[in-house]
Amino acid sequence: MDIYSIIGMIILGLVTGTVTSMIGASGVNITVPVLTLFLGLNSHMAIGTSLMVDVITSIVVAISYFRHGNVRLQASLWITVGSIIGAQIGSHWAGSIPDGPLSIIFAIVLIISGLGTLKKGGQAFDPNKGVHLKNKYLQTLVLILLGLGIGLISGLVGAGGGVMALVIIIFVLHYPMHEAVGTSTVIMVVTALSSLFGYARLGDVDWLLGLYISIGAIIAGILGAKFANSINEQKLNKIVALIFVFLGIAMFVVHVIK
Repeated sequence: MDIYSIIGMIILGLVTGTVTSMIGASGVNITVPVLTLFLGLNSHMAIGTSLMVDVITSIVVAISYFRHGNVRLQASLWITVGSIIGAQIGSHWAGSIPDGPLSIIFAIVLIISGLGTLKKGGQAFDPNKGVHLKNKYLQTLVLILLGLGIGLISGLVGAGGGVMALVIIIFVLHYPMHEAVGTSTVIMVVTALSSLFGYARLGDVDWLLGLYISIGAIIAGILGAKFANSINEQKLNKIVALIFVFLGIAMFVVHVIK
């Protein structure tokens, strides 16, 4: 790999790290097309390498949010348990449902979520809003079921688990935006790591290439998370909303062109 390609991969990492630090989402939808179109990697190798970057970036970003007190560890744990189970079920049925229509639906959901988030505005946590039960066992069951839904969607569509986690945390649990992004990022660490093991076992990870991308992702992740944690809820709310709308439109256009 020449110096220009290395610089290109670091820049790709900067973009990936920015997205993860701002919305706690996977960079797979950004990294995979670049690796397949410009470097000629097959899809499995591209996804495996992207997952490696996701794990590293998510850990760096999650630590920053945790230090600022913006991570709900218990919620992260149980939603992750549900999402892992749901992803296995969803991936099992993925072949029987056309990918195109599902991705278009997901794109539309993203756009609507972005507009809804923009209208919603930043808010402090209100225990009277969202699903917050006094019985801790019932609340745990709710979190697992929410994770199950996230995993099902992720398994069927093939990506987007981190984004869907954030959407559900915002609109169902009604966490304030900083805590929503921080919690979503922790969920990403575990889910991406579990997926990475599978790809690594099959030899579908380019570790050196992933390292180059991770350099940029770590830099952007640290700076992006520091910025996101320092701004107020209203501003972060607008940033997340705009990213939702942009990703939704981009995904919609790509699948319509296909």
